[in-house]
Amino acid sequence: MMKTASVEVLEEAPVLSADPYGDIFYAGSAEAYNTAIQGALKVVTGFLQRTKKPFSGIKPDQLAQLFSTIDFDTPLPDYKSLLKEVEQLYVNHATAFHLPQYIAHLNCPVVIPALAAEVLVSAINSSQDTYDQSAGGTLMECKIIDWTGREIGYSADCDGVFTAGGSQSNLMGLLLARDHYAMKHRSHNIKLLGLPEDAGRYRIFVSEKAHFSNQKNASLLGLGEQALVSIPADERFRMDATLLEAAIKKELEQGNIPIAVVATAGTTDFGNLDPLLAIGRLAAQYGLWYHIDAAYGCGLLLTEKYRYLLNGAELSDSITVDYHKSFFQPISSSAFIVKHKASLDIIRHHADYLNPEEQDYDELPAQINKTVTQSTRRFDALKLWFTLRLMGKEKLGEYTEVIIDTAEQAACLIEADPELELLSHSDLGVLVFRHKPSYVHSRDYDTFNQAIKKSLFFSGEVLLASTRVNGHFYLKFTILNPLTTITDIQNILTAIKVHGKDAHRQ
Repeated sequence: MMKTASVEVLEEAPVLSADPYGDIFYAGSAEAYNTAIQGALKVVTGFLQRTKKPFSGIKPDQLAQLFSTIDFDTPLPDYKSLLKEVEQLYVNHATAFHLPQYIAHLNCPVVIPALAAEVLVSAINSSQDTYDQSAGGTLMECKIIDWTGREIGYSADCDGVFTAGGSQSNLMGLLLARDHYAMKHRSHNIKLLGLPEDAGRYRIFVSEKAHFSNQKNASLLGLGEQALVSIPADERFRMDATLLEAAIKKELEQGNIPIAVVATAGTTDFGNLDPLLAIGRLAAQYGLWYHIDAAYGCGLLLTEKYRYLLNGAELSDSITVDYHKSFFQPISSSAFIVKHKASLDIIRHHADYLNPEEQDYDELPAQINKTVTQSTRRFDALKLWFTLRLMGKEKLGEYTEVIIDTAEQAACLIEADPELELLSHSDLGVLVFRHKPSYVHSRDYDTFNQAIKKSLFFSGEVLLASTRVNGHFYLKFTILNPLTTITDIQNILTAIKVHGKDAHRQ
């Protein structure tokens, strides 16, 4: 019966081509792989050569029309057709982060060694969860984590793991803070038993300018956004340490339970660092878990000139580092690092088929023991390995110093212009300001600056960001490109004024 059924299946199978597996990456398809890679390389080269503006200016409804004829049930005949389609739908309208006229969000230009590593990462396709799926990749990732920890000021007892991004790393920081408190002070294992009865009184202190992931993560952890205590910022939009201590005392007086404080080393809106040293001392004094969100400011680790701004980072219990923001790495390349490796034990979960409890992890290390949301995980650490080994820390540090110096020159330029209003200088490279010419009434500044941003975006000429401060609309520069010069900044400011005049006429 079984044999007959098997023969029938074989007889009904379709006739296969001469090389039925020619699209799978293996020894027999090396030529096809080379053809595909060379075709993609031509597209990238064309993108660099043809792209003169950071954006094409195409509107969503126009772009959507190009997708109306796509039929996934009908494959294209060859790579030439495929790449032509992708150019029309994506590449021709992709945002060009490498151009100085892109000055919007925390998207950095990327270094070439990291791009070379991407070829290996995607083709060999190692998964970083266990040693038997990655081997040398596991040890490379551990080596980079150790290096970063030492740069922060941690001892050899530090540990960590690469993550998908800063929000995930911040989630891990709050999770450890929550579970560490419950285990240490209540002998309660949240992983096994769920939230304790007093979890509704847990309090986490964050700056009013901290990243929004704190709200999302508090919600995901079952504490709710009510667990977050917002601390007012000073005139440079940094957490006020004096007000932090007052808030801690107030929560204690009200019978609540302070468990953690999150400092920001590089705010998204202003690029300034909270007073890390003062916050660290308060965290130690009141027994709080101290997490630092250095997703943006981690680039200061690379420079001797400005790394003093991170003084106090060594006091933290955990830290978020985004290499894809300030180390010029392709997305994604981020890490979560703890001062003491034992801190990660609380999130470890064993699966018999993957990381059994009896396994000797000194002999066969498994990075899956250090993460909460990813099992299968790309070998993103290889990109930074390529970068550090070929370029070195000093070269990357020079890029960071150029960016900070250019941002300070730009701040002075804006500050000296009577038609512009700068809210703050920046430790890193974010400048919040607005255009307020004499021909516009102050009550119309918000709508006027909104019109400027929209006009520039759809012209494709300049991409800048925006934010609201005290309810009012401001334009925002995020300078994260060492190729951006003060002349580029002057040209962008001129474009803002030209588009402002056009908007006013309309």
